[in-house]
Amino acid sequence: MVIVDSMAMEVTQILLNAQAIDGAVRKHAEENLKQFQEKNLSSFLLSLAGELATEEKPVESRKLAGLILKNALDAKEQNRKYELVQQWLALDGPVKAKIKIFLLNTLSSPSIDARSTASQVIAKVAGIELPLKQWHELIGTLLSNIHQIPAHSKQATLETLGYICEEVSPDVVDQDNVNKILTAVVQGMNSSETNNEVRLSATRALYNALGFTQANFSNDMERNYIMRVVCEATISPEVKIRQAAFECLVAIASTYYEKLAPYIRDIFNIIAKVVMEDEEPVALQAIEFWSSICDEEIDILEEYGGGFSVDSEIPCFYFVKQALPVLVPMLLQTLLKQEEDQDQDEGAWNIAMAGGTCLGLVARTVGDDIVPLVMPFVEANLTKHDWRQREAATYAFGSILEGPSPEKLAPFVNVALKFMLTSLIKDPNNHVKDTTAWTLGRMFEFLHGSALDISIITPSNCHEIITVLLQSMKDVPNVAEKACGALYFLAQGYEDMGSSVSPLTPYFHDILKTVYDVTCREDAGESRLRTAAYETLNEVVRCSTDETAPMVMQLLPLILNELQQTLDAQKLSFNERDKQNELQGLLCGCLQVIIQKLGSSQATKHAFLDYSDKMMGLFLRVFGSESTTAHEEAMLAIGALVYAAGPGFEKYMPEFYRYLEMGLQNFEDYQVCAITVGVTGDLCRALEDKVSLYCDGIMTHLLKDLSSNLLHRSVRPPIFSCFGDIALAIGEIFEKYLIYTMPMLQSAAELSAHTSGADDDMIEYTNSLRNGILEAYSGIFQGFKGSPKTQLLIPYAPHILQYLDSLYMEKDIDDLVKKAAIGVLGDLADTLGRGAASLFQNSVSGQGFLSDCLASDDSMIKESAEWAKMAILRAISF
Repeated sequence: MVIVDSMAMEVTQILLNAQAIDGAVRKHAEENLKQFQEKNLSSFLLSLAGELATEEKPVESRKLAGLILKNALDAKEQNRKYELVQQWLALDGPVKAKIKIFLLNTLSSPSIDARSTASQVIAKVAGIELPLKQWHELIGTLLSNIHQIPAHSKQATLETLGYICEEVSPDVVDQDNVNKILTAVVQGMNSSETNNEVRLSATRALYNALGFTQANFSNDMERNYIMRVVCEATISPEVKIRQAAFECLVAIASTYYEKLAPYIRDIFNIIAKVVMEDEEPVALQAIEFWSSICDEEIDILEEYGGGFSVDSEIPCFYFVKQALPVLVPMLLQTLLKQEEDQDQDEGAWNIAMAGGTCLGLVARTVGDDIVPLVMPFVEANLTKHDWRQREAATYAFGSILEGPSPEKLAPFVNVALKFMLTSLIKDPNNHVKDTTAWTLGRMFEFLHGSALDISIITPSNCHEIITVLLQSMKDVPNVAEKACGALYFLAQGYEDMGSSVSPLTPYFHDILKTVYDVTCREDAGESRLRTAAYETLNEVVRCSTDETAPMVMQLLPLILNELQQTLDAQKLSFNERDKQNELQGLLCGCLQVIIQKLGSSQATKHAFLDYSDKMMGLFLRVFGSESTTAHEEAMLAIGALVYAAGPGFEKYMPEFYRYLEMGLQNFEDYQVCAITVGVTGDLCRALEDKVSLYCDGIMTHLLKDLSSNLLHRSVRPPIFSCFGDIALAIGEIFEKYLIYTMPMLQSAAELSAHTSGADDDMIEYTNSLRNGILEAYSGIFQGFKGSPKTQLLIPYAPHILQYLDSLYMEKDIDDLVKKAAIGVLGDLADTLGRGAASLFQNSVSGQGFLSDCLASDDSMIKESAEWAKMAILRAISF
């Protein structure tokens, strides 16, 4: 205790030492802080809050004290966050009260760093306590004297209110307090506020508070006032305030689109001036406003399809269509504001890029209407001497290729294609070539493929297209990367042709060799070139035919040898090791595609399987690396090999099983866990009852996964599906697992039955969970069919039918769930026969659900329903 007390006294020096240049001093201080925290959390947090609040303390120690205090209240990882919340809630009331006083007092500190840190910590405490109806006086305390306090305290108070709105959900704050917060914030934003820091904090606070203002935006007078203040802030002399005001407008466009009609003309006039004249951070947000409007209108029009009318629940005001004559010329002018080195910087974002992105969204929103507005600009600038004009024209053309109909674009594209192929080789400017290759990729993505009535690629131009793309892959990395992308979409267009003859066949050897050579370039690490080359190589392999399969077979040993080299490499630096791990992931991904292609063709399967020992040995070695991505790709490749090898995969199981176990227990890298669950299903289908040797271990891990709070929710649906795969593979042997699996399925079914009030993401997840549960039931019934032990399932049948009834009553089940549900109905009747006959008499799903599915427009649902009907009739007639 004496040690802890001395630490409390010396906390300033310890915090300063924790930032020392000397590593030993720094490490010792960090250990002291950790020891202090573990020995006496109350004293530790109180000391930090006191340090932050004390003006005489050094700026550096105060700032670190606040940061550590914030990190003691919150964490990104959900389980750690839960622990920290519980620790705070367990503290003595007087200690928490004293910490809060320190924090609130710090809001009046002359030090901006101390104030800002205190604002964030207060919000973290509010995020814990307000939902639990604690610290209910906080907002009142913050607002009580906001008009009397000095400007710097007012700024900190507004910043705190903004952080609180960011931290808690709208239902936590009552409308009276929302109104008070909004009043303070909007007054702080007002042009009559002379302190720019106050006005900036208020504007940022409004951005965070918009989710709370549903009622205020529904009131015409209040909404008008808010919109007037925001629009005034967009013309503030201070650039940061203008930027924050446009950020508010972007958020309003997304959150309150249906309320914008009275203001849209004024906003557009402000934006038109800003985009052309203001500084880049402000102009970028102004363009983003129109991108948000496009996103909203695209979503509305997609939601209703062709059935949109003025009576639809969500209104579409066609703001973009109305603004086209002025909006499009404005965006076209932004394309001429390129930066000299933008192609080399992967994270680059500037006016020209934002304008092109917005132009693409406009094209998706209005379709054919954009073409006559853009094409004159393209035609006027495409051959100009200034590279900026040529690049802008090419970018404009590429940006509008998604949205308008192929018929509208075809006349222009056919002319442009020839020109751009020449430009890609001969234009002297790197920027122009980069954008030209990107535009060609867009042409092949949207105007080429088996689903289209027209195609821009013909027997007469195919040779030139491929020659130019392959030549461009030898260009500088950024151009080569875009050329790879163009070839990717060119190949993808032929993937679904369903013919043994492909237009790419005559060029296949050259394509394969050139793209493979790109993966080996010394500069392939730049501009994402190596990744793009492997993605293209994979797509080329996918669209290969029986005729070109021998060439893919020649590629296999090359990729295997490369993977072996990455695994044999010794004494690599951290940076080199990182690159090797990335390469291992790309190589495993490529091998997965090769396995799927060669393993599914009788012509190549036998020769391909000669490599399976080497492949499996290398995949298992990949699990020794530290890369999650490499583990994922190796596991996916093994899944493909399982499918290709079928029962022959059994010989690898003794060695592979421990890696399967490791994957099933990998909570931290949940994608690896989910993929491993999928591979377990593949093993069941390949090995059938031979997988029973490993099922005790597999089932133990799957059941542990489902019982754990650490498991990411996305892994649950595939685990339930996997139960079905296992039951189907081992049949009545699954009896010993019923006592564990059926209660888990039952409780998951009850949780997934209803989704009232859920958002779209939750509904989507719930449907995937329902599908997993139904696949489990289906596999179990089918696995037990014909066995004398089918009567073991009869006690579970009433609950399953009840679950199906509840799904029938829900309005948000998707077609996949509908098909799976009607399938379970049929499986239950087919397996249990007369044992279930009486249950069907009172089942809603056995009547209404079945009738609905029999009348479905979806042929697969209808087919499943007809089979289920026959199964039920057989069961009842027994």
